[in-house]
Amino acid sequence: MPEFTPPNLTTDSPFARRLGLFSASVVVVSGIVGGGIFINPYLVAKLLHTPGLILAAWVAGGLLALCGAFVFAELSTVMPRVGGQYAFFREAFGPLFGFLHGWTLLLIISSGAVAAIAVALADYAIRLTHWPTAVGLPLAVGLLLALSGYHALGMRPGAVLLNVVTTSKVLVLVALIVAGLMAVRSPESATAAPAGSGIGLASSFLAALFPIMFAYGGWQNLNFVAEEVVSPLRNLPRAILIGVGLVIAVYLGANLAYLRVLSASGLALTHTPAADAAGRVWGEGGARVMSVVILISLFGYLNLALMTAPRVFYAMAADGLFFRAVGRVSPRFHAPAVAILLQGGLGAALALTAAYGKLVSFAVFGDWVFLSLAGAALIVFRRTLPDAPRTVPAPLYPLTPALFVLSGVAILVNGFITDLPNALGCSALIALGVPVYYLWARAARRRAEKRSRSAS
Repeated sequence: MPEFTPPNLTTDSPFARRLGLFSASVVVVSGIVGGGIFINPYLVAKLLHTPGLILAAWVAGGLLALCGAFVFAELSTVMPRVGGQYAFFREAFGPLFGFLHGWTLLLIISSGAVAAIAVALADYAIRLTHWPTAVGLPLAVGLLLALSGYHALGMRPGAVLLNVVTTSKVLVLVALIVAGLMAVRSPESATAAPAGSGIGLASSFLAALFPIMFAYGGWQNLNFVAEEVVSPLRNLPRAILIGVGLVIAVYLGANLAYLRVLSASGLALTHTPAADAAGRVWGEGGARVMSVVILISLFGYLNLALMTAPRVFYAMAADGLFFRAVGRVSPRFHAPAVAILLQGGLGAALALTAAYGKLVSFAVFGDWVFLSLAGAALIVFRRTLPDAPRTVPAPLYPLTPALFVLSGVAILVNGFITDLPNALGCSALIALGVPVYYLWARAARRRAEKRSRSAS
């Protein structure tokens, strides 16, 4: 069994440690509270129809997110390296699996997510301002490119903006929850669709977890910037658990408020449940205020995604598995500027190709392939790195990571049942990464051999 050698957490990184516990917790919250809770509840209501099932699905998603938080909290101290899952998979399963995660993150997960959120943001902006619909796509693309340029300036300006945006949107959402729970209950429609039973109901429940887990997803963003967190062995796991716990409470409260104000059938009929609920509670002015908050929230998610995911592409390039320019950190801004601009450009291109729902399904399927694999990585590290620091070990081991892995597998299998083209398309893109990896690895070996011959 190999002896664990702890990384040098003070000098062995080109990044500056500027994220304290509060900012790190905000990264987690902002990575989760994007557009999902403001939009996706209607997708869940369309599938499950009854308040009890809708709330049960959000509770199940919260428990799954909590399992994931414990998994990533432990992994964050075992392997506190830039790139998060890329580093986990590289060390647990070999460089091929790390590369496939970065490849999928670039082409499917992160690019699909930022494209979906940019499209949703443009739609909300048009609704709020009454601009022509033709403005939508140029607005989405322009915003992604502008934010990429902003984040190329370094972590500190991005972190300050993130703190302000996240705090504002959470406070307004909490205000809506309180007002909604105090409002007069909306009568349930007598024409609500039946909930179904048996295998069909189970399949619908799993299908509902796609938009739910898109809404809950994002706690892993902090691991991408692990080398920029102050006192990582202490603050990484604490920030992950604080952030996920807060989000679960807010999400369940929001869905209770939506159901009370709009009813289950009313929730299924609106693409803008938060704005509609605010309109019922606070009037037309409240709906407009909530629309502004949603715009801010969507903007905050884009801000975070363009700040964190490019660190994975930097880590790949630093290992010789991607373009060398992507693996360079600006000496002035301590940021991987080329990686950030690459992410923004691909997200902008993808925003031109699909609608919000398709982009969400695409991103969630790819994400859960590797979230499930993270649970397996934790099990591997318990065996291969027993002496690694574990500030917050996953409770009830091995049940917690096993439940997380099995739940992810169930979501993926159901994805093949309910949306076969999406599942096959994502799987094909992931599989395409295998020959690409071997091409990059061979080129890296040749460069290393050439440097060795030159040195001798």
